Amino acid sequence: MPSTFQARAFAPASVGNIGVGFDLLGHAIVGPRDVAIVRRIDEPVVRVDAIRGDVPGVDALPLQAEHNTAGRALISMRDTLRLPYGLALELEKGIALGSGLGGSAASCVAAVVAANAVLDAPLERDALYDFALDGESVSSGSRHGDNVAPMLLGGVAMATPTRMIALAAPDWLYCVAVHPDQVLETRRARAVLSEPYSLHEIVGQTTHLALFLTGLQRGDAGLIREGLHDLLVEPRRASLIPGFAQVKAAALDHGALGASISGGGPSVFAWFASKAEAEAAAPAMRGGFVDAGFGARAYVSPVNAPRAEVIDDR
Repeated sequence: MPSTFQARAFAPASVGNIGVGFDLLGHAIVGPRDVAIVRRIDEPVVRVDAIRGDVPGVDALPLQAEHNTAGRALISMRDTLRLPYGLALELEKGIALGSGLGGSAASCVAAVVAANAVLDAPLERDALYDFALDGESVSSGSRHGDNVAPMLLGGVAMATPTRMIALAAPDWLYCVAVHPDQVLETRRARAVLSEPYSLHEIVGQTTHLALFLTGLQRGDAGLIREGLHDLLVEPRRASLIPGFAQVKAAALDHGALGASISGGGPSVFAWFASKAEAEAAAPAMRGGFVDAGFGARAYVSPVNAPRAEVIDDR
């Protein structure tokens, strides 16, 4: 039996794609996060009781469980496990909507991690992946796990349609993620990718992905730097993000191993070979958006950031 019939869990923000790994790679970051409170109820349904938070647009999020990302994840969980009881959900949104930091995925992950804690027999972490993907699909229109997987596992993760795999990364890697006061909806960001790509572009991107993954595995900053160049997605999305070019240039001027768009944008991320370099670059990167006329917040985080967990309020 569970120790409680109510649990509270958080899920961290994340950097989806990591430039070269579209819909495949992601990593968690320390900074903004979503929190879910889930409790067992006698009524055999999934119910969204409240959504709170200071982020813009939170009041527009649906309370109907089937139309809410976290609610849909819990419906998938309850139906698959054939639970004889229902689940009531409250969400505390800390990740801005349309930020490119995995806000919809974080709600799903926080919800399933909290719900797992109230099961009579909690599941292994891998078993939560499908439930969270079902919820994520409500927002993006597809089941991609580049945000879900690193939130569930922590650090860097590879996400396929059927499994998530933790990837080793050196502890000296640090990220700066800068979120401007802009909103870029995932569906709009994906729409610009509809035109076919040439074989030449695909081979180039595959080469960069191979270099990047090898650099991660070996802890080789030179290989990571050589591989962290997005030839496919960034060129088509950059114009949707005012100030992107300035922010990326600021990162590279401060020694970044690479920089690109976080998830679907408008947030921008950069990787650095030390915490000191990341902290030195963060104000300049933020300034790139400020100079373009937008307020912005910069988060400095280890790439090996912690995974989603139950919050012990005792």
